[in-house]
Amino acid sequence: MKTALTWIFAALCCIPALAAEERPQGQFIFQPGSTSFPESHASTIVALKNGELMAAWFGGTKERAPDVAIWGSCFTNGIWTPPVELEREKGMPSWNPVLFHTKDGRLWLYYKVGPSPGEWAAGRMYSDDEGKTWSKDERLPAGLLGPVRAKPLVLGDGTVVSGTSFEAHETWAAWIERSTDNGGTWKKIGPIDISREFDAAATPAPDPPKDAPGWEADKGPRKYEGIIQPSIISLGGKHLRLYARSRTLASKIAVADSMDNGLTWTEARFLDLPNNNSGIDAVALKDGRVVMIFNNTTVGRTPLNLAVSEDGEHFRVFATLEDTVGQYSYPAIIQAPDGNLEMTYTWQRKTIKYVHLPLSEVPKQ
Repeated sequence: MKTALTWIFAALCCIPALAAEERPQGQFIFQPGSTSFPESHASTIVALKNGELMAAWFGGTKERAPDVAIWGSCFTNGIWTPPVELEREKGMPSWNPVLFHTKDGRLWLYYKVGPSPGEWAAGRMYSDDEGKTWSKDERLPAGLLGPVRAKPLVLGDGTVVSGTSFEAHETWAAWIERSTDNGGTWKKIGPIDISREFDAAATPAPDPPKDAPGWEADKGPRKYEGIIQPSIISLGGKHLRLYARSRTLASKIAVADSMDNGLTWTEARFLDLPNNNSGIDAVALKDGRVVMIFNNTTVGRTPLNLAVSEDGEHFRVFATLEDTVGQYSYPAIIQAPDGNLEMTYTWQRKTIKYVHLPLSEVPKQ
């Protein structure tokens, strides 16, 4: 007899149920309840030049509360350091930090400030000593948000291709912000969206059974708003692809393509993977495969899974990170210089969890 989770894996992704049985082990960056901030969310992770890792997230009383600040920690000698405050606004919440290096070696922290996503302004600061000290914070010009949640793609020539988006009431759309001078200036490209007509004509992703974990957390109703929070990868040459979160009738991950290194983009379309109106992330490996971290469901924020693709189009789920009742969401994934995968994600809103996955454990599709 099939369990609810087996049904999700087999029906939504059309793969053998055994493909999702691997369970990589992880560790908390800090123990739940051990910090001054009770809630944490929206993490980012970066590999530092000395081989260590750094993570950041926002934490406070709860999302949107005025005491929410950006916090960070470093993975040193196999241990995450105690969280330190990296950025705080007076009387205003901070959101969605993103860490990455530009080609000149500078480490950047981009983040958002404002009472709600529809009222965000973007801030940033940089470090020239790998996060030991930081510059004074600065605001981006009006209309620019920087990488809105997922890391940007830095091309071989240093061009930064950043996925961003805007959330107005019942109208969402993704954009690209592209810089050829390490973030000194930006060109905004878009919007990139899925039309209401295309969404209405798409085959809806099936709901999991009502006894599946997460059903009561966020079951709908389904409606069309659009796509947000793109994660960008390179598929070789000048071919770039973005994967985006969607709030649509189809409840599927959306993709769009650029054949000129991000200068122009196609209209978005649906990938044959479910989306639960929550964040995703993807990374193109050095060997050309693509690994995605996402919630393999149309409702709630559990389970949290890994999938691999040889072509960036057809994915196979190969691992389950979390599958119990609760919220496991807003993941971040990178391939470290040693080739292995490093991930962080929200764990029950109580802490940030870290997972290390050796490259050898990523199967051929």
